[in-house]
Amino acid sequence: MSLLSSSLLDSCLHAVRQSGEIIRENWTRPHQVRHKGSIDLVTETDLAVEDFLKDRLAGILPEAGFMAEESAVPDKAPGRLCWIIDPVDGTTNFVHRIPQVGTSVALWHEGQVVLGIVNIPMLEECHWAVRGGGAFCNGETVRVSEVGTLDSTLLATGFPYEAPRHLTTIMRRLEAALPVTQGLRRMGAASVDLAYVACGRLDAFYEDWLKPWDLAAGWLLVEEAGGRVSNFRGERLGFYEPLLASNGAVHDALLELLQRADGLPELLP
Repeated sequence: MSLLSSSLLDSCLHAVRQSGEIIRENWTRPHQVRHKGSIDLVTETDLAVEDFLKDRLAGILPEAGFMAEESAVPDKAPGRLCWIIDPVDGTTNFVHRIPQVGTSVALWHEGQVVLGIVNIPMLEECHWAVRGGGAFCNGETVRVSEVGTLDSTLLATGFPYEAPRHLTTIMRRLEAALPVTQGLRRMGAASVDLAYVACGRLDAFYEDWLKPWDLAAGWLLVEEAGGRVSNFRGERLGFYEPLLASNGAVHDALLELLQRADGLPELLP
């Protein structure tokens, strides 16, 4: 099986969709919730989905390693060939039965994401992209929006679990963005935000303090849908850096806005 054959894609999509049934089956059941941090939650469903995916994906591509949220070594970089998995992105949404809950699966190969899948089972949406092959939702091609001005931009963001430690930075960015954009949304799952940018529902999304499993699949979705992803310096994104994903047309204006909010005028063109 070649690395990015249609057979591999079909097998991966089938496995991810099957894992979504675990989320659906547990949706209305009482949850066994454990705290990883003061507000960072993990449930038995997170663990079950992760175990299911690792088992199925190991059978599809045995030579690939794993970087999965509930078992990853903190701050470790992915290997040369590696599955990057967030089994339940938006666990707090899941616990409160808010349907923006995604399963994010990306295949990392030699320094880039080559396959990305974001499944949103409670909304019956599966988004995916293969490098060089476009982006799709439920089999239909998707593209980023054509919005070109900030005052028409619907922007999204997210907040870290340690929000009180970063409150000044968070509020500066909100204060800069809210008066000049059409509005701001917070989905509570970065993979869903990125999928929504890719299919044009959102025009842009920014967030800091993300982990590789939060963003890897969505990163490819946005780029393959015609958008742009960078750090706040406008450079190629690296893991553990602030992320800005957009339709491309409003990217530079948002970079300037975020740089000013962060007090970084020397980075402006």
